[in-house]
Amino acid sequence: MSALSIGIVGLPNVGKSTLFNALLGRRVADASNYPFCTIDPNVGVVEVPDSKLGVLADIVKTQKIVPAAVEFVDIAGLVKGASTGEGLGNKFLTNIRDCQAICHVVRAFSDTNIVKEGSTDPQGDFEVICAELIIKDLESIDKYLDGNKNNALEFKSKKYALAQKLKSLLEQGKLAVNLDLSEDDLEILPEFFLLTAKPYFIVANVDENSYQNLEDSELKFEDFDVLPICAKIEFELSELPPQDRSEYLKELGMEKSGLERVIQKAYQVLGLQSFYTAGVKEARAWTVKKGATAPQAAGVIHTDFERGFIMAEVVSYPDFVANNGWEGAKAKGLLRHEGKTYQMHPDDIVEFRFNV
Repeated sequence: MSALSIGIVGLPNVGKSTLFNALLGRRVADASNYPFCTIDPNVGVVEVPDSKLGVLADIVKTQKIVPAAVEFVDIAGLVKGASTGEGLGNKFLTNIRDCQAICHVVRAFSDTNIVKEGSTDPQGDFEVICAELIIKDLESIDKYLDGNKNNALEFKSKKYALAQKLKSLLEQGKLAVNLDLSEDDLEILPEFFLLTAKPYFIVANVDENSYQNLEDSELKFEDFDVLPICAKIEFELSELPPQDRSEYLKELGMEKSGLERVIQKAYQVLGLQSFYTAGVKEARAWTVKKGATAPQAAGVIHTDFERGFIMAEVVSYPDFVANNGWEGAKAKGLLRHEGKTYQMHPDDIVEFRFNV
């Protein structure tokens, strides 16, 4: 699959661009103190931090490491009324449509020097953005319903029935991604390209003095876990030399950087996992959906691999490391030959056999 794409959205001046810069580790967005400073979405691709790759590279004696990648899109601040063109809303809502997941950034810090748009509480900010996405989706649903109400064939279809159901639920303020839909409905849902059907997670941009021991935070929105991050400190962290970052994290009482925690959350909400290939040419991480079969995983590397799939030679990461690679694992009987029905496990080390 191509690089995972995450759209960073929120009201103006909640810290989206600062967070974006921190995640990328360099200044590419204009984090100026005024709304709409980001007119076109900034896009940046970052490597997924992965300590396993270095271990694998040492074992197979390769100099080339290729991590998985994540694309972040810094989408300019939305405001109430964006769905009807307020601010620069229509353009930004379109940008969201191209992303696989949405990272909602809400403001949970106090700074009288930073202009504040919208509500005064983080959950209120989140609800304003969701309302704009819902309104835009209702516009899409209404367009479909109105355009097909006189089409006898379409009017009786499962798609039309689903559109009517979605309209009713969206009007109740519900997000499509949270709806309890049948398998048939879930197959049809992508045809509407709904913004609210995208998986999402919430990042609360907190004060610097709240940054200690964030992993124990109990910040929630109506039982929805929120990922707390201090974008300002994350940016400071990103400017440090790599060898100094781990020490700074320890001082803050953190085990993982904000980048790692954001990517981990994105993988979780999208149901993704990693597998690896390791040989003299390179040690590389690949991303697949949980439950992906061996042929589907092979297809992530190259479509020809999936079409011509014969089998997968698989070793678990712990066994690969404990036995110093392929030969050691094979000698211990830990190398498995898996067929077309095998479902990939997290951190499998794989070599695919295929016919071209």
